[in-house]
Amino acid sequence: MKNLLIKNGRIIDPANNRDEKGDLFIEGGRISAGGAKGDFETLDATGLVVAPGLIDIHVHLREPGQSHKETIATGTRAAAAGGFTSIVAMPNTTPAADNAATIAWIRERAEQHAVVNVFCTGAITKDLKGEELAPFGALVAAGVVALTDDGRCVQSHEVMRRAVEYARMFGLTVMDHCQDDSLVGDGVMHEGEWSLRLGLPGWPRMGEEVIVARNILLADLCRSPIHCQHISSGGSVRLLREARARGVAVSGEACPHHIALTDASLQGFDTNFKMNPPLRSDEDVEAIIGGIADGTLNILCSDHAPHAAYEKEVEFDHAPFGITGLETEFSTFCDILVHKRKAISLARLIALFTAEPAKLLRLDRGTLSPGAPGDVTLIAPDLEWTFDKSLSLSLSQNTPFDKHSWKGRAVATIVAGNPVWQLERAAHGKAKSSRGR
Repeated sequence: MKNLLIKNGRIIDPANNRDEKGDLFIEGGRISAGGAKGDFETLDATGLVVAPGLIDIHVHLREPGQSHKETIATGTRAAAAGGFTSIVAMPNTTPAADNAATIAWIRERAEQHAVVNVFCTGAITKDLKGEELAPFGALVAAGVVALTDDGRCVQSHEVMRRAVEYARMFGLTVMDHCQDDSLVGDGVMHEGEWSLRLGLPGWPRMGEEVIVARNILLADLCRSPIHCQHISSGGSVRLLREARARGVAVSGEACPHHIALTDASLQGFDTNFKMNPPLRSDEDVEAIIGGIADGTLNILCSDHAPHAAYEKEVEFDHAPFGITGLETEFSTFCDILVHKRKAISLARLIALFTAEPAKLLRLDRGTLSPGAPGDVTLIAPDLEWTFDKSLSLSLSQNTPFDKHSWKGRAVATIVAGNPVWQLERAAHGKAKSSRGR
């Protein structure tokens, strides 16, 4: 932990409604209210935005058991390169994170190898099978911040009801991968014109919307929050909007690929465009952007899902779902939502990555209040750059955004006062690659 003085930046702290030019002090690893009293390292943030450390609540780190895809070390380095100081790890590891021992292993591994903060989720059901509840009390004692079977969806409404009721006893949010297996079947892409043209099994919107509706009913019945993960359907947005207007404790998140790409991107059968839920239509993209703009979707995240190259280099039907996203998600959202569409302000974008996720999962992050952890992200909102997957810090390179260009980027990531990643910027404010140090 360093004493750090960040000078001359535009400080945007949505948790405190702060947007002003000034200096930020980090002392002993925490935000300090006063001026520099001892020895401080200085970081000049002229022309940059100084924001609370960004948080991604939907990340697959793959350890334990799938380290050929990603490790906690490589995944957290990729997170730092994307501007994230905190990430929340999903439990679909091998073995599943459905017990205190596995959670303890992940947390110990993170303490040894992670360069950013790693928070753990615990599984809703044992081995993510959707049949028997995991031991919530033991998981809470081990330090989980939420419960989810992400990668799968609890199909039994009765099991899900009991899960939400028990989670309420522990003050935990349940997060749900919304997928009705009986409707989705063997679907591999959005059911529509392009699935017919390409001859690929369709994944209908209704397969998501039925579970979103189920979760709204359960959140209302149990008076306990349910968070709907990676929303892809315009119908889901409409359901969530109506429920939130009634005060139901339900929320939703959006991923960058679901506003940047559509099912038409699959014309080349490139498995790097295969994800779950799938890329959908222009109509769905518009609905998701509208949901972000009006606050219906109040969390942004990556659903970072790395896979080894040999796993993706197979026939489309047989390739695993998922893409990487930690290094490109902030730029994708900034470019589309702030610059091109002007759907939200930069301050609101930062809130969706800081104050909102911290509030949902009750994390002591996402703010620059005095005494808060000294996690900070420096952002160049007008920086133009191009992503090169060969320079990615992730262990895997299954991305649809290779050679894609954006406007806006995180340029430095600071955890507890320690710079853990900084961009090597070229002259004239243009970055040519994703390489950092």
